[in-house]
Amino acid sequence: MRPSAILALDIGTSSTRSAIYDAKGNRVMATTVQLSYPLITGPDGKAELRPADIERAVALVFEKTLKAWRKTKSPQPIAGIGVSCFWHSLLGLDAEGRAITPVYTWADSRCRHEAELLRRSKGEEALHARTGCMARTSFWPAKLLWLRKAEPGLFRKVARWVSPAEWIQERWCGAATVSLSMASGTGLLDGRTLKWHGPLLRRCGLDEARLNVISDLPQTVSKAHAQRFPELAGVPWYPAVGDGVASNLGSGATKPGIAAINVGTSAALRVVVTKEPAVKEPLAPFGLFCYRVDAGRRLLGGAVSNAGNLRAWAMRELKLPADPAAMEKLLGKRSRPVENLTLLPFWIAERAPTWPEELPSAVVGMTQATSALDLLQALQEATYHRLTQIGEGVEKAARRKLSFIVSGGIQKSPNALQRLANVLGRPVYASSEPEASLRGAACFAMGKLGMKVTAPKLGRAIKPDAKAARAYAEARQRQVRLEELLRRADIASIYRDSD
Repeated sequence: MRPSAILALDIGTSSTRSAIYDAKGNRVMATTVQLSYPLITGPDGKAELRPADIERAVALVFEKTLKAWRKTKSPQPIAGIGVSCFWHSLLGLDAEGRAITPVYTWADSRCRHEAELLRRSKGEEALHARTGCMARTSFWPAKLLWLRKAEPGLFRKVARWVSPAEWIQERWCGAATVSLSMASGTGLLDGRTLKWHGPLLRRCGLDEARLNVISDLPQTVSKAHAQRFPELAGVPWYPAVGDGVASNLGSGATKPGIAAINVGTSAALRVVVTKEPAVKEPLAPFGLFCYRVDAGRRLLGGAVSNAGNLRAWAMRELKLPADPAAMEKLLGKRSRPVENLTLLPFWIAERAPTWPEELPSAVVGMTQATSALDLLQALQEATYHRLTQIGEGVEKAARRKLSFIVSGGIQKSPNALQRLANVLGRPVYASSEPEASLRGAACFAMGKLGMKVTAPKLGRAIKPDAKAARAYAEARQRQVRLEELLRRADIASIYRDSD
């Protein structure tokens, strides 16, 4: 049989990308296309995307990818379409499948009050034990409760609530399902039965008819789209997996002892586990998440909402040099933490293991001698401290030491990779695949089609500097103590009382 190729699609918070992968899982570089769109934000916590922007981006990247594919020598037939999509985001459709709400992204925190209500009287512990998700603004329950109260007319008009990827699949195939992976990231999936959690749906004012059917089975590209793109005629389009799952699959972090760290707009540390928890065991230690890769694999880890977005804020607002090479040189001269500067980097609602969503950000130790570069470095390191905390929790839950494969925007900076290794106090390996989520989308489809998926080779180990690692361990303890101090003092009450 002639070798087949996979069309991969990665729908992200800030852009959509596509590319063709050959039968060995190698990206055909000339077919890689990316298109950006704006995240619409507001001081009240608003963080939305326009559905039309995503739909337009998907059509354009497919058009350009397939155009480049036709120009390659003897292009292989496309056997399937694999999709990665940013987790947790919510979109409302009417009875005809038209988008009638914006895409409420994971970063939208206008449902803070509803999330707080869900947390009361040990409600969060109960939700986490059943769904593997915390009662936080990132997830669907708080967003649905907020929308039901804030916009009751709109809420009633919504016939189905979906992720952006489900809507896109329906637009291209005429029908869609939700994968176990995407369903597990909503906060509405029962992690034991792998079905929608009925009591929680009723609390949110829903029933199963207002959600898509859970299935990993593909749909077929419609005739109308196949006429425009003949290569896709009869091609199966697999339901999207969460971008975290795709990152692990694409970077090769699929074995229980290998964790994927992704540092992009946000950051996360995740490990794939195959063993199901005992009946009396929690799905995950409280504070960590437990999502699904598929019916046979779980994804255990934690996420940090403030990462590359904080760096972008610092670069913009602190007027730092825009030249990446200049910044790399400046930060490369700094191998130790900024003295006496401690940050809780919660510019937007946080998803870190201790889940201090109610706490504001804090900068302690800043003086007139503190420079813009000091703040940038401290923000970067504060994010890495949160990842270190997640790593310790995951290792404890997995009962084994982990190796760390790193992907995302951080790969562009050797200095940042070395700093991460120093903060972790452990070696890290830069992923040889710079587009881990995109490749992971292809890998998921390849696995479903029975194609052999070869893990990318590990790059060289980036080892921590022993003296720097000790200094960062002390700095992390200062961050932990500051968080504990502010929590005990209930600083957040000042902000609640002023709302």
